[in-house]
Amino acid sequence: MENIQYKAFVVEEIDGKFIQTVKTLNVADLPAGDVLVRVHYSSINYKDALSATGNKGVTKQYPHTPGIDVSGMVESSESEKFKKGDKVIVTGYDLGMNTAGGFGQYIRIPAEWVVKLPEGLSMKESMIIGTAGFTAGISVLRLSELVKPENGKVVVSGATGGVGSVALSLLSKLGYQTIAISGKQEESDFLHALGATEIIPRNDFQVVDKRPMLSSQYAGAIDTVGGAILENILKGLKPLGAVTTCGSVSSTQLNMTVFPFILRGISLIGVSAQNYPTHLREPLWQKLANEWKPNNLLDLYSEINIEEIKSRIDLILEGKLKGRTIVKMID
Repeated sequence: MENIQYKAFVVEEIDGKFIQTVKTLNVADLPAGDVLVRVHYSSINYKDALSATGNKGVTKQYPHTPGIDVSGMVESSESEKFKKGDKVIVTGYDLGMNTAGGFGQYIRIPAEWVVKLPEGLSMKESMIIGTAGFTAGISVLRLSELVKPENGKVVVSGATGGVGSVALSLLSKLGYQTIAISGKQEESDFLHALGATEIIPRNDFQVVDKRPMLSSQYAGAIDTVGGAILENILKGLKPLGAVTTCGSVSSTQLNMTVFPFILRGISLIGVSAQNYPTHLREPLWQKLANEWKPNNLLDLYSEINIEEIKSRIDLILEGKLKGRTIVKMID
C-alpha cells in the first residue's frame, strides 16, 4: 500500500519563484493521518490559487500540493467511522493549505475531517458544490435565519464566481428575489438562468460614497468580495437587514461608520467554511444533497484534468473564472 505511486500538481519554491508542475509522488510520503483516500474529483477555489502562487498566509512550506476540496473513496482507515470503499467528501480544515491536498490522486487526513458522501449526491456533484458551494450553503443558512423571502430583495456580489453562482441558485430555489452584482455583463443569460431577477453592474457598487447611510433598498445580501461593494450594501440595507460576508478579493478593508448598525439594527455575519464544525457539516451536506440541491447544478461547472490546473489558476486570479471548475483526478 505504502509504495503506491500517484500523480500530483506540485508547487515548488525555487530561487524565490513558485513553479507549478505535475509530478509522480509516493503514498509513503503523505503526512500521517487516520484515513487514506483515493481522490476521484477536486475543484479549483480562490484559496487554491493563492496557495499555488506562493501566498505564505495560506501555505507556509513548499513543495506543496494544493486542493482544498476532495471527493473520493476510502483506500484504508484506522478509524472505526470509515472502511475501505466508503465514498467520502473532505473540505476545509487544513486540507490543501499546509496538508497535501486534492490536486494529488491520494490524500491522508484525520478522520474528523471526513464526511460520508450523502445519498442524493454523486462524487462529481459534491465537487461542483465543493468548498465554494458549501460556503454558499452556510451563507444562505445564516441569512435565512434573519431574512425571509417576503422581506425583500437579496443582493449577491461576485455573482458569476464559485460562491456567488451557487448562492444565487440556492436563494432562487428557496423563493428569494435576487439582485446579482457582476462585472461581466456578457454573462447576463447565465445569471438569469441561476435565478437572478435583476443584474446591477459592479461599477455601480464600487463608487466610494462618504455618506454614512444610503437609501434602504435591500433586505439582505450575500457578499463574496468585501471592500467598497460590501460597504455600499451595508449602507443600503433595510432596517433589520443582514449580510453574510466570506471573501476579500476586492479589499480586506471596511471603511464606514457604525450608523447603519445602530440606527437600522442591521447585522453583518462572517462566514468561514474552513473550520465549520463536523457536527454541523453533515446536516448541511444532507440539505445540499436533497431539499437544497441546486436544480441547475450541472450548468454550474466545467471539468478539467490535472494538466489543466495551472491555466485555470491563472484565470481565477484574473477574475475570469465562471461558475465552478472541477478536476477529474482518477485515470
